[in-house]
Amino acid sequence: MGRHPEVTQDARELVELATTEEGVGELLRRGLDWLTRVVPFDLATLFLLKEGKLEAVAARGPLANQAVRHHSLQLSDFPSLRHALETRRARAFTEEDHAHGDGDPFDGVLDLPAGHSCMVVPLCAGERCYGVLTLDRAECVAYAQPVVDLVEVYGQMLATALQGAEQRGVAERLHRQDHEHAKLLESQLGGDSEGILESSLSPVMRDLSRRARQVAETDTPVLITGETGTGKERLARAIHRWSSRGDQPFVSLNCAAIPAGLLESELFGHVKGAFTGANRDRAGRFQMANGGTLLLDEIGELPVELQAKLLRALQEKAFEPVGSDKTVKADVRILAATHVDLHQAIAQKRFREDLFYRLSVFPLRLPPLRERREDLPQLTVFLLEEQARRIGRRGMRVTPSGLERLAAYDWPGNLRELANALERATILTSGQELSAQSFDLPVGRAVTSAQLVGSVEAPAPLSAGAPVATLAAVQREHILRVLTLTRGRVYGEGGAAALLGLKPSTLQSRMKKLGIARVEGFTAAEDA
Repeated sequence: MGRHPEVTQDARELVELATTEEGVGELLRRGLDWLTRVVPFDLATLFLLKEGKLEAVAARGPLANQAVRHHSLQLSDFPSLRHALETRRARAFTEEDHAHGDGDPFDGVLDLPAGHSCMVVPLCAGERCYGVLTLDRAECVAYAQPVVDLVEVYGQMLATALQGAEQRGVAERLHRQDHEHAKLLESQLGGDSEGILESSLSPVMRDLSRRARQVAETDTPVLITGETGTGKERLARAIHRWSSRGDQPFVSLNCAAIPAGLLESELFGHVKGAFTGANRDRAGRFQMANGGTLLLDEIGELPVELQAKLLRALQEKAFEPVGSDKTVKADVRILAATHVDLHQAIAQKRFREDLFYRLSVFPLRLPPLRERREDLPQLTVFLLEEQARRIGRRGMRVTPSGLERLAAYDWPGNLRELANALERATILTSGQELSAQSFDLPVGRAVTSAQLVGSVEAPAPLSAGAPVATLAAVQREHILRVLTLTRGRVYGEGGAAALLGLKPSTLQSRMKKLGIARVEGFTAAEDA
């Protein structure tokens, strides 16, 4: 070994080759090429063992031809080869071995003299024997034992490299299986996001779907805004599936669902000993999403002290796990979602302005369900199909009277509330039809501002020269009517803001602008 320093270098290169994407064929070819530097031969042949048969897979030397490369041997016909595999020792054959042994492996393929030089080297590693390497020369001089010992070392190296390549192949197959399983689970959890978007009858939703498809083709950050339950994660999953990263991981982190003290570790991971209970290294969501998409849901709830580190990770695509001083890189496409008014959060110093501009390169607003009631028929079909996969009740449908009942409700919880209402109705209904009586919806919420307008006496047509009320005056009168109905209550279920389809803060701002302070003895802002 000391006289052959190239053996050490060859061993290193074989190991490196076994861990690359190169196939087994390239590994064997390179192994034979390196062998030419240390031992003379006219033919070197690699046989792999498959179900009791040795099949040639590679050959080198002047005698190598197509017949040799397609040659195969039944192992039971060659006790000497079987013995080499059992003992795991290389062996050089003599003229006497050829005369009284089990014959030459290349009889009928090559016309070699009876006493030619021949060597058999087993390829074994661990508990596996992968095959044999045979070396042949036309000369009738046996290989010396030191040469046999050296080639035996090459055989062990080559077998170890084959073992590594095999293990890598197994790992890749398991990874693909896990990936397909993850995609199946993701599809089941995420539902038919694309179908819900692209079958919409709402012009606003159709335009949103078109814009989402356009931005999906890039790696541009997207900020998805909308009320709670509007389907922000569904839209994020659709953007991921439409993108070139669609076959890579989709990872989601709800910034509002994890305690602030654990969020940094969840995002960036930690190393062993970083804090009490960190008994091993753990990857964060950025590392899990490497090559794919990371959804930062409820980004408006991210603690201010963590926003600077997130900004750096977005700008440099690098970060340090908690407790580590080593920089980790991750190629991640960022999507963010929130129901919080980030402009207001910036004004209140709860959200960094520079982070907002980094995230909101391409903003998408999901409209609430009350602004797309025309989609109720399709939405009920999609949601009932998703529900059927989870609870097994198939064939459920909403009748026209049921759809009319659903359309009369203003859905403050949007798609999430609609899905809950459908599941509750399915559980309580014995048949397969969900009628108006199947839905137990809050009465107060079913009274909309449009119904309030319809409940008062219709105004008389305007005549020429008659005074015309300003829009502000009409708004003020209508808000006062709604406040009278709710006894001055602005917030909460059945409050004026919900009935008018506005955020409470928006309604209060409009009331202040219109000079509305009290209603029939009740304070307009009172939430009693």
